[in-house]
Amino acid sequence: MFCGTLRHAMKIAAPLLLAAVSMHVVRAAKTLDVYDVDVEGGKCVLIVSPSGESMLFDVGWPGFNGRDTDRILTALKAAGIKQIDYLVISHYDIDHLGDVPLLLSKFPAKHIVDHGPMEANKPPSAQYNAYAAVRDTVDHITVTPGDRIPIKGVEVLVVTAAGKRIAKPLKGAGAPNPICATTKPEPARPSDIEDNMSVGLLFTLGKFRMLDFADLESAYDYQLMCPNNPIGSVDVYQVSIHGQDKGVSPVLAQALHARVALMGNGPRKGGAPQTWETLRGAQGLEDIWQVHYSVAGGKEHNPPDSYLANPEGADEAFWVKLSARPNGTFTVTNSRNGFSKTYKR
Repeated sequence: MFCGTLRHAMKIAAPLLLAAVSMHVVRAAKTLDVYDVDVEGGKCVLIVSPSGESMLFDVGWPGFNGRDTDRILTALKAAGIKQIDYLVISHYDIDHLGDVPLLLSKFPAKHIVDHGPMEANKPPSAQYNAYAAVRDTVDHITVTPGDRIPIKGVEVLVVTAAGKRIAKPLKGAGAPNPICATTKPEPARPSDIEDNMSVGLLFTLGKFRMLDFADLESAYDYQLMCPNNPIGSVDVYQVSIHGQDKGVSPVLAQALHARVALMGNGPRKGGAPQTWETLRGAQGLEDIWQVHYSVAGGKEHNPPDSYLANPEGADEAFWVKLSARPNGTFTVTNSRNGFSKTYKR
């Protein structure tokens, strides 16, 4: 009798135990999800940490009947987000600043992060003034290099901000960058150019690392990466300044040893042939994924169709999604056709 009762209890307990184990596996398997949203050559990257907290890195263009705001809202819904925990504005150029008042009238943000007051040697734009007015109604965080944005579940380090950069190499980095000896430094553009005020971020989840410098230009790449590499290697490089030539220096792109480059370009903005050559010359690079087919690049300087969220012709605002695990394995998926590729550690 006892044995029969025990067997019955075990039959009941086994599925419960399996369910508990399965639930533990599901929780342990949560990923860092990154969406490169199509904002037509502006910038918008949505990050969802394994904890479920979110970060929106720039918001594309204003105008166009709220086009980019609508596309962002679609991505937020697809990601299951109820609020933006950290809205990060890298700098105040119009293709990054977008229409924050419109976005926040439709979707809440808990914190807004930027590099501080607009420092350009000209009066602030009406777009900036509208942004600043909304920013002052929520919790506002001004960051400097070395700060961390406290999103739960992933480490987000500020590497550049307001024209400044981290003062010391990161742990395990700091080795000489041999590419500096064979690459001529480019002259810096005027200091009031907003590109070079960009907040640049390094994302770390266990063994996985992703770098995003927004619109930092190549002259500043040289200042950061030469003569020594203070960052080390990364798995994924969000290509700077939409893949325009002025933003991708070999001393950065080739020193990172990234396996994958994600490019938030437009059909006629970014995706420059020279940038493609620079990326393709980088040691360890396996693939380039693009939000758009680059008209200027032609067949020789664009990835295969499967790696293009929006190919030549009709534009349907598809995004590229990356999902990373703490063990360093990550998967990139094209939302247009469902094609995905997994890069194992």
